[in-house]
Amino acid sequence: MIDCKDGNVKKLNIAYIGGGSRGWAWRLMKDLALEERISGTVKLYDIDSQAAGDNEAIGNGLSLRTGIKSAWRYEAVETLKEALAGADFVIISILPGTFKEMHSDMHEPERYGIYQSVGDTTGPGGLVRALRTIPMFVEIGESISRYAPDAWVINYTNPMALCIRTLYTVFPSIKAFGCCHEVFGTQCLLAAVMEDMGIAARIGREDIKVNVLGLNHFTWFDSATYQSVDLFPYYREFVDKYYDTGYKNRSGGDWRNNPLGSVHRVQFDLFRRYGLIAAANDRHLAEFVPAWYLKDIETIRSWKFNLTSVAWRIEDMEKRKETSGKLLAGKEEIEMDHSGEEGVRQICALLGLEEFVTNVNLPNWGQIRNLPDEVVVESNAVFNGNGIKPVFAGALPESINALVSRVVYNYETILKAALSKDKQLAFSAFVNDPLVNIGFREAADLFDKMLKNTGEYLPGWRI
Repeated sequence: MIDCKDGNVKKLNIAYIGGGSRGWAWRLMKDLALEERISGTVKLYDIDSQAAGDNEAIGNGLSLRTGIKSAWRYEAVETLKEALAGADFVIISILPGTFKEMHSDMHEPERYGIYQSVGDTTGPGGLVRALRTIPMFVEIGESISRYAPDAWVINYTNPMALCIRTLYTVFPSIKAFGCCHEVFGTQCLLAAVMEDMGIAARIGREDIKVNVLGLNHFTWFDSATYQSVDLFPYYREFVDKYYDTGYKNRSGGDWRNNPLGSVHRVQFDLFRRYGLIAAANDRHLAEFVPAWYLKDIETIRSWKFNLTSVAWRIEDMEKRKETSGKLLAGKEEIEMDHSGEEGVRQICALLGLEEFVTNVNLPNWGQIRNLPDEVVVESNAVFNGNGIKPVFAGALPESINALVSRVVYNYETILKAALSKDKQLAFSAFVNDPLVNIGFREAADLFDKMLKNTGEYLPGWRI
């Protein structure tokens, strides 16, 4: 039971699904430790029970550190039921499948001349990933309805829009929303515009007020201001200045040496094409449109961003496992600074401890006028003790909506296909993806191979 005293909330219960995470979990741990207004218990559930157990020890070890502002007890549990029972908040951060399936998502299409830079949200890889993710979220949604029906649910897993859509399909009265930091990065870029143009220096991204509308990883700003100053004219000048070279901030290294690297050239080009500010990383944005930026390796390099290979992800995970071992052995410590994520602040707001506005993924209850009801969209929302109230974002320009609506159709079709185990229906979305610019028979052959490669996570399918 939540205990409120002196403006603080104690005995809070958080369930972490994917609690063996060696990234998001550590960010949550330090953000919780640095938030003095709340304290309680975090139950860690993961199919990798050893990883969850390791995080239990790492999390509990934080209580011994100096500078900690709140005490949390971490407990690894064996079942989803144990994690959810009595939960006030549920956090979901899972890897749907293994690197084997991810390798197929990313690299099987390359045999057909189809390149993807991320492969977790859209494109052939993102859609096949969704087919194996949706059944997992069906189980999670049903479990939440059974064991924690009143909990707030925060999702970080991709494909974000389909994860949230599945939860609401399974449990319509669920209180779930999705968080993504891509918009934060574009706010930071606009702060850099202010400095580069000599308007203001050293301002925080929170000082940049934006109207957000679109889909996760395909979001747009149709307004951006700083102290009532319209930033669009300055951004246009900034785009003209850096269009050919790209923009690298002071702390950035060479994009060619960074598997996650880019220099905003795709963002700049989309601004020139459509007049709105594309509010996600180049690597994500490039996958939502025809192969303008992903035609071939030469084209990709000309736009100055990288394809994030699964080999790099595997190497990065090995480094994280090594870090985990050092944390457990006391040879390293988690650096106690704020992660930059807003999950803990959102929890505080929903507990009535503050009010603020941020971007969030929710079903479309009217916040984007020309997208269908109930599909999951990204826009701003007000967080406070009364819940989450989406901000009316208006309508997407028809030119952009034509691109977004195609993605919405594919998402809705993939959801129906996953729930009904309908291979032909799934293929109709797959072949409609803008990156699948190959012949019909080739597309069918690729789809069959990718489906078989992820077949372990598709029980009941005829593949």
